Amino acid sequence: MAKQNGNGEKVKSMESWIWDAACSIRGAADAAKYKDYILPLIFVKRLCDVYDDEIDRIAERVSSRTKALQLVERDKSLVRFFMPVKPKDPEKETTWDVIRTLSDKIGQQLTDILRSVAKANPSLQGIIDRIDFNATTHGQRDIDDDRLSKLIEKIAEKRLGLKDVEPDIIGRSYEYLIRKFAEGSGQSAGEFYSPAEVGFIMAKIMDPEPGMEIYDPTCGSGGLLIKCELVLEEKMKFKSKAKFAPLKLYGQEFIPATWAMSKMNMVIHDMEGEIEIGDTLKNPKFKLNNKLRTFDRVVANPMWNQGRYSLPYVNDDFFINDEMERFPAGSCGGKFDWGWVQHIYSSLNENGRAAIVLDTGAASRGSGSLGSNKEKDCRKWFVDNDLIEGVIYLPENLFYNTSAPGIIIFLNKSKQNKNKIYLLHAGKLYEKGDPKNYIPEENLEHIANTFKTFKEEEKLARFVDIAEIIKNDYNISPSRYIQINETEIYRPLGEILDELSALEEEALFIDTELKSILKKIGA
Repeated sequence: MAKQNGNGEKVKSMESWIWDAACSIRGAADAAKYKDYILPLIFVKRLCDVYDDEIDRIAERVSSRTKALQLVERDKSLVRFFMPVKPKDPEKETTWDVIRTLSDKIGQQLTDILRSVAKANPSLQGIIDRIDFNATTHGQRDIDDDRLSKLIEKIAEKRLGLKDVEPDIIGRSYEYLIRKFAEGSGQSAGEFYSPAEVGFIMAKIMDPEPGMEIYDPTCGSGGLLIKCELVLEEKMKFKSKAKFAPLKLYGQEFIPATWAMSKMNMVIHDMEGEIEIGDTLKNPKFKLNNKLRTFDRVVANPMWNQGRYSLPYVNDDFFINDEMERFPAGSCGGKFDWGWVQHIYSSLNENGRAAIVLDTGAASRGSGSLGSNKEKDCRKWFVDNDLIEGVIYLPENLFYNTSAPGIIIFLNKSKQNKNKIYLLHAGKLYEKGDPKNYIPEENLEHIANTFKTFKEEEKLARFVDIAEIIKNDYNISPSRYIQINETEIYRPLGEILDELSALEEEALFIDTELKSILKKIGA
């Protein structure tokens, strides 16, 4: 049943509203690309509505919106963002009405408006002025004016002012669109979006304190950083502290469109975030005296199972000769998961902690194999140096471009529980969803609180001695140590297949090396 507003009118849910917006441009582009048109307009609608809220606030003191707008034009510091578009009748019309009433050359006019907004607000430059709603491909408009007009009208249906919606409107919209078009989104563009509940589990366990510096080297839309700030605000509210130092947020993102989305997200949340663009592995932007800058916390969901085919510049020399000495565990073989873990470890200060989402295979690949395995050797270095605080095994089919469960690895440079790793198997703490599963709020809280208190619970969580980890050849997967079924320890098929794939790769490498040796000796 649809919700009602104070006037008894039906109000669409956020999801229905976004879905209607997507349907309005159906056929104009691949479904996976809808977000590229919808999210910037939602962002601008939010700016317009917040601006109107601020104009209304000033108008209460000066008796009219017309006078309020004149005041703001003279002193732009009165508002957070200045909108250089002005309705014909400010007393009856909103800022968004200027966009809503566009009727001719809509794509070009809309593009010009967004560029004028960016010009008037330096903090928005490079975010919305890079979008061209009039772009063409092979002489044909990417989104024609008819569809663009329908999209503008659909977005007009929901007010996005300060009191109308939660601040995470961009994050929620992005999450919904990716969920809805899960199969066509993300992986092809190198994106691996973190479901909201996974982000909140990470943020709650990281337990940030006021003023902390938090970094995400693969920040995507900025969701993990923002959730850390939201968790801090929740904690301070619980402690009845109205004033506290916000977090200092830092991120780097490789894909320009996603970088822009991250900046939008920061703006909408009224958060100060330093978000850089570029390849973090090749050129990390956060440095100090030619060394990697360090942080109190790091949260990250790097692309899973990146290999040398997608990162051609990565080889053994890349690890050995790194000028910033980011890779103390050395080369990690054919998959780069533990390369990211090393970069993140090197980005932590002496008391730093990290939460990293990886494919389940990263916890066990190479274990039990004959001979050496570089990925296992990296894992061994972290275990032997007692840097892994814990591992959470997530439910299956949460992530938007894979059905694999995923794990969260937690690092701690000032670890209290020495020579132990805390393992939590959350594989059954989910609800079925369409198209993706999700973790209900009560399960989210249970997972986070259980981990934070290091509580041992049958079929859920336990400490495992390092000696037992070594006995199992440095396999740190919770599925190896925690029995969640009545009969035997459950090992997902995907995890087993990952191990078989690693063995096949190893066998191929050995075979190639053997042939090379035989050729040299003339055999």
